[in-house]
Amino acid sequence: MLLYLHIPFCNSKCYYCAFNSYINKFSKQKEYMEAITLQLKNELKRFNPKYGSIKSFFIGGGTPSTIKPHMYKKFFDILEPYLQKNAEITVEANPNSTSLKWLKGMKKLGINRISIGVQSFDEIKLKKLGRNHTKNQAIEAVQNAHSIGIKNISIDLIYATSFDVNSDLDIAFSLPINHISSYALTLEKNTPFFKKIEFIDNSSKLANKFIKKVTSKFNQYEISNFGEYQSRHNLGYWRGDNYIGIGAGAVGFLKNERYYPYKNIEKYIDKPLHVEVEKISKSELNTEKIFLGLRSKVGVKKSILTTKQKLKTDILINEKKLTCKNEILYNSNFLLADEITLYIIS
Repeated sequence: MLLYLHIPFCNSKCYYCAFNSYINKFSKQKEYMEAITLQLKNELKRFNPKYGSIKSFFIGGGTPSTIKPHMYKKFFDILEPYLQKNAEITVEANPNSTSLKWLKGMKKLGINRISIGVQSFDEIKLKKLGRNHTKNQAIEAVQNAHSIGIKNISIDLIYATSFDVNSDLDIAFSLPINHISSYALTLEKNTPFFKKIEFIDNSSKLANKFIKKVTSKFNQYEISNFGEYQSRHNLGYWRGDNYIGIGAGAVGFLKNERYYPYKNIEKYIDKPLHVEVEKISKSELNTEKIFLGLRSKVGVKKSILTTKQKLKTDILINEKKLTCKNEILYNSNFLLADEITLYIIS
């Protein structure tokens, strides 16, 4: 089982960001952190995990580094008995708020992996993206995390923009990291970048060039993730593990149901135990397993496929677009995952 905690507070809103995050709600932090502990207690009853059974805990956002470590303590204290002894405990952070003091406080709580939202090491590109940190702050954040003994360090990079630079990966490779999450820029509704088509360069040639360079250093284990260390949290999602979702805008999943707390901070604080429940059919679950499995090294069990779908995968195997080993289908070109999935399920 996995657990995700969403922290929706940010110092600024990046121009491309469509996540549930807010820049003007810092006065709500104390109430919010109290609300998440109430929801956690309730979700632990719903999911009923055994002690020591949660293998990964991920704090995302938003910007988790806008919350001081002591404000997380009560949540960690409640969760601690349910975590595996060697659980992967990750926190996202932005370079401008990843101070040495904050890092030490989070490590003391139990954090053993950090994902730093670098996006680029180029000052011009950072400004174009609406980032509020500098190249040097990004480098310092990575070095500080490494200096206090956090061994698993990941950074996020954005590519497929009209202002990409070759130096991003060169600088990344010079730092003590063992994982990169890379995302092609997408133009989301209700963001300043929406309709800014001139900012996009989404050619497959560019994507392949970027991936080729990343894989010269790290293994690709999902369409957007590369690493010497492969995130257990990410792999858990792609395998279809159950996961508890805590916080405004988080999502939980158990067997054939999804749980959606309020996205609005005020509504969430007022009613942290409220969730919308979505029932998921077996057919929908299998489609998701196909989609996620082909986007990653997890693969897809042939046993979940219909007769028609198996015939289609046989064609793809003959065309060398899929391979099959021990009755599990694997896709070697994750950029084609969506196209292959649509062919199989249509």
